[in-house]
Amino acid sequence: MSKEKRQDFPDFDTSDVDKWVGVPLGGGQLKDPVGSNDIRRWAQGMQNPNPLYFNEEYAAKGRFGRLIAPWSFAVCTDDSHGAGPAIQGNIPNTHMLFGGDEWWFYGPRIVPGERMRQERNLHDYKVTMTKFAGPTMFSRGDTVYFNEAGEKVCKQRSTSIRYRTEDAVERGEFMGQTEPSWTDDQLAAIEGEKLEYYKTFVELGHARLTSVEVGDALPRRPIGPHTHLTFTTEWRSFLMTVWGAFDHDGGPSSLYQAGWLPEMSRDLEGAKVDPALADGLYNGPSRGHAQDRYARVIGMPRGYGYGASMGAWILDYLSNWAGEWTDILHSDMQYRSPALTGDVTYLDGEVTAIETEEGSGQPVATVRVTMSNQDAAIMASGEATLRLPTETQPTG
Repeated sequence: MSKEKRQDFPDFDTSDVDKWVGVPLGGGQLKDPVGSNDIRRWAQGMQNPNPLYFNEEYAAKGRFGRLIAPWSFAVCTDDSHGAGPAIQGNIPNTHMLFGGDEWWFYGPRIVPGERMRQERNLHDYKVTMTKFAGPTMFSRGDTVYFNEAGEKVCKQRSTSIRYRTEDAVERGEFMGQTEPSWTDDQLAAIEGEKLEYYKTFVELGHARLTSVEVGDALPRRPIGPHTHLTFTTEWRSFLMTVWGAFDHDGGPSSLYQAGWLPEMSRDLEGAKVDPALADGLYNGPSRGHAQDRYARVIGMPRGYGYGASMGAWILDYLSNWAGEWTDILHSDMQYRSPALTGDVTYLDGEVTAIETEEGSGQPVATVRVTMSNQDAAIMASGEATLRLPTETQPTG
């Protein structure tokens, strides 16, 4: 960000951020190969009961002949669910929320036994005024995921929203939202909706999705009602939450010195004795997800969901509709508001274009995805492109 541009927000000092832009960053690298139960736990935590990701007998009869990780799983192998590169440079008394994720997928899939590593950098940032917190920084960080063979599996460009917590609390943008109450009949109806959605990918099974037209609507996916328990289950499915799972590669990073509030900071020294003191959920930046008192400290009315989980829900939604013979090529989603405890999240999609891919001759569909809550408030939206199969392609 230029010096001239910083003068538009003289009391929101991003000068320490500038020196990190484009710098190759360090971070944690996963010590062990990906395990089958890592994948199963991820599917469970993301509430994605597709048997391709947890039932090896079912998976053996499909395209890959074995258990495979969902497209969303890559973020599980990173030590900061892809957010770290976008949280560089010290801005005192700030917090961060996920603002979006853009993904590029290059072909290789993650399977049990795979060793993953990442390369990271802060791509860019801008500061703008928001209703939520006044001067707010939107920073984008890149994480590139590689497998053991050195193949590029995918690239994530994650947007972090960095803001001063006292400004967000004072403005109270989300503070008027009360937790909804659901009757037993309403809860039963939601569970019925979930089962109807799950049936869509179970019925597709190992078949190829070859009949797709512009205007086709994807089946609606409900998730929720969200609770502190579901948010905690999500959290524990990320491998970064397992004590000792990562080794730092020695490269530079200012993630832990980014200007977090004292009550939202990890106790890195104390964690040498008790790892829970740097766990994030118990003691650190993520504690507001499952502890209401800390949610209010950073401008949220109560426990709220993870942006990385929202991104996973969307990728799972796309792949469950399209089936195992379809390849996600690109996804670009912007997150507008959080999932809160008590809320139900709905995903809807529509095919907006179909083109023929040069070289393969396969159809490529563009899908518009919208995420909303029970009040029809938009939580996220964006587009994705997917390479669809034909009756004979792909064969592997």
